[in-house]
Order: sequence, then structure tokens, then C-alpha cells
Amino acid sequence: MEQARPRWHAGSDDDQHFAREPRAKLQQSAGAGHATDGQPGERGGVHVLIADDHDLLRDSLAAFLNSDGEFRVSEAADLGSALRMARAGGRFDLVLLDYSMPGMNGFDGLGAMLAASPGTPVAVMSGALNPMLGERALERGAAGFIPKTLAARELVAAIRTMIGGARFTPDPEWKPERAPVEPGVALSRREEQVLGLLNGGLTNREIAERLGLQEVTAKLHVKNLCRKLDARNRTHAVLIGQQLGLI
Repeated sequence: MEQARPRWHAGSDDDQHFAREPRAKLQQSAGAGHATDGQPGERGGVHVLIADDHDLLRDSLAAFLNSDGEFRVSEAADLGSALRMARAGGRFDLVLLDYSMPGMNGFDGLGAMLAASPGTPVAVMSGALNPMLGERALERGAAGFIPKTLAARELVAAIRTMIGGARFTPDPEWKPERAPVEPGVALSRREEQVLGLLNGGLTNREIAERLGLQEVTAKLHVKNLCRKLDARNRTHAVLIGQQLGLI
């Protein structure tokens, strides 16, 4: 399933999609406000940590926010790096976490960041507008749910909303509802555990070690998951699981 592309780009109007510019050019456009180690940049008063494993998307968003003059941005490419920055004393006004980046393991990463940076609002970003996923993020303590298709002006408004202490959802009329589960999709407790670990990017061997199973047993659980979810492969199974609210 193809996800809509982000609409953030430094210097663009609200209706443009971000351009596929070389990373070096995007970093240059970020200017003095760019920071990668959790320390403030020279520009802006609002310190935002963006944690996302997609370099182009992360750099585009950082460049856009830095160009505003109100923000300074730090970046991380995975949850572990973001947590180290927070635990090392990085002071952020807001943290933006990509739901699907390495280390997140569903919403476990959200909980870890909330614990590492108490009092700091933490929002979850996703490549798709999934109301059910947004509902679960808010239930787990997120300050907001940010679709990556959000227009630039709305993104800035969302950041201000969350820093101000309110929670953000994409639309005032947005009413999260449980996604209908396809008939016949009933996972066992063990299969739910395996699906969660697949979402964290673990291999069959790593899943087996984590759950105390034989590798062949873990492989069988993955095969059963793909069959029950009508998934082409393990990656497709994770995507379907996210859409159905199973992880």
C-alpha cells in the first residue's frame, strides 16, 4: 500500500508536496538552527526533537521548521539515539516520534520517551491517517497524532497546540473509531506477541530468543500470521496489523 508523501518543505506554500532535493541541499537550508546532539541551535526559541529513520523526510521537516525562525531542531534516526539525547540532558519543548522507525516496537517507544523526558509533550507521527492508531497513541499518553500528509501551516499550528499543553488530532471533527477486523482474524496471545516483535523489526531467530521458543516455532507463528492476515510477507503483515489496530 503506497503512503501519501509528506507536504513539508522549507520555503513552500501549504499546498506543495515536499521536493526530492539532495540531502546536502536540505541540510544547508536548515541553517544555524540545526542541531543533532540535543543541544540548542542558534535560532528560534522552541526546541523540537524529530526522530525518524527516513533521512529525506526528517531533513525536509527540520529545514521547514528552521526556516520559520521560531524553532530550533535536533534530529535522531532511531529511538535509541533519541532516548540517549533525552537522557543526556537534552531539553526539548516537543518530541516528534515516527511510529514505524527502528526501536519503537509499537507504542513501547512512546512510553520509553515519556519516561526519559518527563513533562515534555511527545507526539507520534505516521505515514498514514489512521484514526484508530491515533486513538491508541493518545491513550498511551501521546500529546498528539501527526499524519505526515499534514499541510505545513497545520503542522506549525499542531506544534504550538501541543507545546501549549493541549492534545492535537488532525481535524476537530476527527472521531477515532475501531477499524473493522476482517472476519476470521483472531490472533492467539502468542501470535499477538510475535506480531509486535515483527513490528519492531526482529528476525525469526531474535523473536525465538525473546519468547523462549525454537526458531522453527517462531517461523511457524510468522507463517500463521501471514495466512490469517492474508499478508504477502512479514512486512505486509505488520502493515495490516497496524491498520487493524492489532499492534
